[in-house]
Amino acid sequence: MALSVRRCGMTLFTGRSDAYSHQVRWVIAEKGIEVDVVEVAPGAVPEALAELNPYGSVPTLVDRELVLYEPTVIMEYLDERFPHPPLLPLDPVSRARTRLFLFRVEKELYSRMAAILAAGAGKNSSTARKELVEDLVLLEPACANTRFFMSDDFSLVDCALAPLLWRLPQMKIELPKQAKALASYAARLFKRPSFRLSLTEAEKELHG
Repeated sequence: MALSVRRCGMTLFTGRSDAYSHQVRWVIAEKGIEVDVVEVAPGAVPEALAELNPYGSVPTLVDRELVLYEPTVIMEYLDERFPHPPLLPLDPVSRARTRLFLFRVEKELYSRMAAILAAGAGKNSSTARKELVEDLVLLEPACANTRFFMSDDFSLVDCALAPLLWRLPQMKIELPKQAKALASYAARLFKRPSFRLSLTEAEKELHG
């Protein structure tokens, strides 16, 4: 994965196909930040990561003496440290709304994705899959009249949603006809050069 432009001495511990890691990798690629990327295989926490992060989780960002290991915190830190292009609105009300929606994406959409991937082909997976599709259809109006999610400006919300939308084939989900605008929105995100740069080899294989 070629994430480079600005030299800053950062290291990112990332999962090979972890959606949360994917969010952070896309912010890095969008801003052209140079980082040392360390891919972590599932269940194989390297000693260096275990020493830095008490949870041994990915993504983990190391910037000199600073260690961050919650994806939204990492993304906001990168946006503040490298403010161009900005990925959060400038006014406090819009920023608060964005943060609230990011929280909802994690608590609702990502939790359903986790349930689907954990359950495999079982009954619980079918229920979670149905609920996720219903939740995604509700996003349709927010994608219908703007280039990005509820905005003509690319933001952290797009960075959070796209990794999940990219994994729909892995979850055996096809968007229904009533989510046509959402499907078009996803296609626009996937064509973005920074998105292509953010993909690991394992993630590229999710779409053949």
